[in-house]
Amino acid sequence: MNPYPSKLLENAVSELAKLPGIGRKTALRLALHLLKQDVSEVEAFGKAVIKLRNEIIYCRDCHNISDSEMCAICSSTKRDHAIVCVVENIRDVMAIENTSQFSGVYHVLGGIISPMDGIGPDELNIEDLVNRVSSGTLSEVILALPTTIEGDTTNFYIFKRLKEFDIRVSTIARGISIGDELEYTDEITLGRSILNRTPYENQLNSK
Repeated sequence: MNPYPSKLLENAVSELAKLPGIGRKTALRLALHLLKQDVSEVEAFGKAVIKLRNEIIYCRDCHNISDSEMCAICSSTKRDHAIVCVVENIRDVMAIENTSQFSGVYHVLGGIISPMDGIGPDELNIEDLVNRVSSGTLSEVILALPTTIEGDTTNFYIFKRLKEFDIRVSTIARGISIGDELEYTDEITLGRSILNRTPYENQLNSK
Protein backbone atom coordinates (compact mmCIF):
# COMPACT_ATOMS: atom_id res chain seq x y z
CA MET A 1 0.00 0.00 0.00
CA ASN A 2 1.32 3.42 -0.96
CA PRO A 3 1.85 5.41 2.30
CA TYR A 4 1.73 8.76 0.49
CA PRO A 5 -1.66 10.47 0.26
CA SER A 6 -0.52 12.42 -2.77
CA LYS A 7 1.51 11.52 -5.84
CA LEU A 8 2.86 15.09 -5.85
CA LEU A 9 4.17 14.62 -2.32
CA GLU A 10 5.69 11.26 -3.21
CA ASN A 11 7.48 12.77 -6.22
CA ALA A 12 8.84 15.63 -4.11
CA VAL A 13 10.11 13.21 -1.47
CA SER A 14 11.77 11.04 -4.12
CA GLU A 15 13.63 14.02 -5.54
CA LEU A 16 14.72 15.37 -2.14
CA ALA A 17 15.91 11.89 -1.12
CA LYS A 18 18.42 12.00 -3.98
CA LEU A 19 20.40 14.65 -2.09
CA PRO A 20 23.48 13.33 -0.22
CA GLY A 21 22.79 12.46 3.40
CA ILE A 22 19.03 12.79 2.97
CA GLY A 23 16.94 9.67 3.61
CA ARG A 24 13.27 9.33 2.78
CA LYS A 25 12.15 10.26 6.32
CA THR A 26 14.16 13.48 6.24
CA ALA A 27 13.01 14.14 2.69
CA LEU A 28 9.39 13.79 3.83
CA ARG A 29 9.98 16.21 6.69
CA LEU A 30 11.52 18.73 4.29
CA ALA A 31 8.68 18.36 1.79
CA LEU A 32 6.06 18.88 4.50
CA HIS A 33 7.99 21.91 5.75
CA LEU A 34 7.94 23.43 2.26
CA LEU A 35 4.17 22.88 2.12
CA LYS A 36 3.77 25.09 5.20
CA GLN A 37 5.70 28.00 3.65
CA ASP A 38 4.26 30.82 1.58
CA VAL A 39 4.17 30.06 -2.13
CA SER A 40 6.50 33.02 -2.77
CA GLU A 41 9.14 31.59 -0.43
CA VAL A 42 9.02 28.16 -2.06
CA GLU A 43 9.19 29.74 -5.52
CA ALA A 44 12.25 31.77 -4.42
CA PHE A 45 13.87 28.57 -3.14
CA GLY A 46 13.21 26.75 -6.39
CA LYS A 47 14.42 29.64 -8.54
CA ALA A 48 17.64 29.94 -6.51
CA VAL A 49 18.47 26.26 -7.06
CA ILE A 50 17.67 26.41 -10.78
CA LYS A 51 19.67 29.63 -11.19
CA LEU A 52 22.60 28.05 -9.34
CA ARG A 53 22.61 25.03 -11.64
CA ASN A 54 22.16 26.96 -14.89
CA GLU A 55 24.29 30.04 -14.33
CA ILE A 56 27.19 29.00 -12.07
CA ILE A 57 30.64 29.52 -13.59
CA TYR A 58 33.90 27.76 -12.75
CA CYS A 59 36.95 30.00 -12.44
CA ARG A 60 39.20 29.71 -15.48
CA ASP A 61 42.32 29.64 -13.28
CA CYS A 62 41.49 27.61 -10.17
CA HIS A 63 38.17 25.86 -11.00
CA ASN A 64 36.46 27.28 -7.93
CA ILE A 65 32.81 28.24 -8.37
CA SER A 66 32.31 31.84 -9.36
CA ASP A 67 29.81 34.40 -10.62
CA SER A 68 32.26 35.52 -13.32
CA GLU A 69 35.05 34.14 -15.49
CA MET A 70 37.56 34.60 -12.67
CA CYS A 71 36.67 34.04 -9.02
CA ALA A 72 37.04 36.71 -6.33
CA ILE A 73 40.12 34.99 -4.86
CA CYS A 74 42.04 34.73 -8.14
CA SER A 75 41.16 38.32 -9.11
CA SER A 76 42.15 39.78 -5.74
CA THR A 77 45.30 41.91 -5.66
CA LYS A 78 45.66 41.18 -1.95
CA ARG A 79 46.40 37.48 -2.50
CA ASP A 80 49.83 35.96 -3.05
CA HIS A 81 49.43 34.49 -6.55
CA ALA A 82 52.81 32.74 -6.35
CA ILE A 83 51.51 30.24 -3.77
CA VAL A 84 48.87 27.73 -4.86
CA CYS A 85 47.03 25.45 -2.47
CA VAL A 86 45.77 22.27 -4.15
CA VAL A 87 42.49 20.95 -2.74
CA GLU A 88 40.05 18.18 -3.61
CA ASN A 89 36.87 20.22 -3.90
CA ILE A 90 35.16 23.57 -3.43
CA ARG A 91 34.16 22.73 0.16
CA ASP A 92 37.86 22.52 1.04
CA VAL A 93 38.43 26.04 -0.31
CA MET A 94 35.67 27.28 1.95
CA ALA A 95 37.09 25.39 4.94
CA ILE A 96 40.58 26.86 4.50
CA GLU A 97 39.21 30.35 3.87
CA ASN A 98 37.36 30.14 7.19
CA THR A 99 40.71 29.78 8.99
CA SER A 100 41.94 33.18 7.69
CA GLN A 101 45.44 31.67 7.74
CA PHE A 102 46.09 31.38 4.01
CA SER A 103 46.69 34.34 1.71
CA GLY A 104 47.60 32.53 -1.50
CA VAL A 105 45.32 31.16 -4.22
CA TYR A 106 43.85 27.73 -4.90
CA HIS A 107 43.62 24.94 -7.44
CA VAL A 108 40.54 22.71 -7.20
CA LEU A 109 41.17 19.21 -8.57
CA GLY A 110 37.51 18.22 -8.64
CA GLY A 111 38.23 14.95 -6.85
CA ILE A 112 41.12 12.62 -6.02
CA ILE A 113 42.58 9.59 -7.77
CA SER A 114 40.50 6.56 -6.87
CA PRO A 115 40.82 3.48 -9.12
CA MET A 116 38.03 1.75 -7.17
CA ASP A 117 35.66 4.53 -8.25
CA GLY A 118 37.06 4.71 -11.77
CA ILE A 119 38.65 8.12 -11.20
CA GLY A 120 42.08 8.51 -12.78
CA PRO A 121 44.35 11.53 -13.26
CA ASP A 122 42.71 12.41 -16.58
CA GLU A 123 39.35 12.96 -14.84
CA LEU A 124 40.87 15.63 -12.57
CA ASN A 125 42.21 19.15 -13.13
CA ILE A 126 45.82 18.01 -12.76
CA GLU A 127 47.00 18.96 -16.24
CA ASP A 128 45.82 22.53 -15.67
CA LEU A 129 47.89 22.60 -12.47
CA VAL A 130 50.97 21.43 -14.36
CA ASN A 131 50.38 24.19 -16.89
CA ARG A 132 50.14 26.78 -14.13
CA VAL A 133 53.45 25.59 -12.68
CA SER A 134 55.13 25.49 -16.10
CA SER A 135 54.35 29.19 -16.55
CA GLY A 136 57.15 29.92 -14.08
CA THR A 137 55.12 32.38 -11.99
CA LEU A 138 54.65 30.11 -8.97
CA SER A 139 57.03 29.66 -6.04
CA GLU A 140 55.17 26.99 -4.04
CA VAL A 141 52.46 24.36 -4.43
CA ILE A 142 50.80 23.23 -1.20
CA LEU A 143 49.17 19.80 -1.32
CA ALA A 144 46.13 20.01 0.98
CA LEU A 145 44.36 16.78 0.11
CA PRO A 146 42.58 14.32 2.45
CA THR A 147 44.82 12.20 4.66
CA THR A 148 43.53 9.01 3.06
CA ILE A 149 45.09 6.40 0.79
CA GLU A 150 43.46 8.08 -2.20
CA GLY A 151 44.68 11.49 -1.04
CA ASP A 152 48.22 10.22 -0.56
CA THR A 153 48.13 8.58 -4.00
CA THR A 154 47.06 11.85 -5.57
CA ASN A 155 49.73 13.77 -3.65
CA PHE A 156 52.42 11.42 -4.92
CA TYR A 157 51.18 11.58 -8.51
CA ILE A 158 51.17 15.39 -8.48
CA PHE A 159 54.61 15.47 -6.84
CA LYS A 160 56.02 13.26 -9.59
CA ARG A 161 54.46 15.46 -12.27
CA LEU A 162 55.94 18.62 -10.75
CA LYS A 163 59.37 17.21 -9.91
CA GLU A 164 60.93 18.52 -13.13
CA PHE A 165 60.06 22.11 -12.23
CA ASP A 166 62.03 24.38 -9.93
CA ILE A 167 59.27 24.84 -7.38
CA ARG A 168 58.71 24.06 -3.70
CA VAL A 169 56.11 21.34 -3.17
CA SER A 170 54.85 21.13 0.40
CA THR A 171 52.08 19.34 2.26
CA ILE A 172 49.93 20.37 5.19
CA ALA A 173 51.18 19.29 8.63
CA ARG A 174 49.78 16.08 10.05
CA GLY A 175 47.80 17.80 12.78
CA ILE A 176 44.86 16.36 10.88
CA SER A 177 44.10 12.76 11.78
CA ILE A 178 44.62 10.04 9.21
CA GLY A 179 41.46 9.54 7.20
CA ASP A 180 39.99 12.97 7.99
CA GLU A 181 38.36 15.23 5.40
CA LEU A 182 39.42 18.89 5.49
CA GLU A 183 35.87 20.22 5.56
CA TYR A 184 35.19 18.45 8.88
CA THR A 185 38.41 19.62 10.56
CA ASP A 186 38.12 22.42 13.09
CA GLU A 187 39.41 25.80 11.92
CA ILE A 188 42.27 26.07 14.44
CA THR A 189 43.73 22.66 13.55
CA LEU A 190 43.33 23.27 9.83
CA GLY A 191 44.86 26.74 10.07
CA ARG A 192 47.88 25.42 11.96
CA SER A 193 48.28 22.61 9.44
CA ILE A 194 48.53 25.19 6.65
CA LEU A 195 50.97 27.41 8.57
CA ASN A 196 53.15 24.47 9.67
CA ARG A 197 53.32 22.83 6.25
CA THR A 198 56.44 20.86 5.41
CA PRO A 199 58.27 19.90 2.20
CA TYR A 200 56.54 16.94 0.60
CA GLU A 201 59.86 15.10 0.24
CA ASN A 202 60.12 14.96 4.05
CA GLN A 203 56.93 12.95 4.15
CA LEU A 204 58.24 10.51 1.54
CA ASN A 205 61.50 10.05 3.45
CA SER A 206 59.62 9.30 6.69
CA LYS A 207 57.75 6.37 5.17
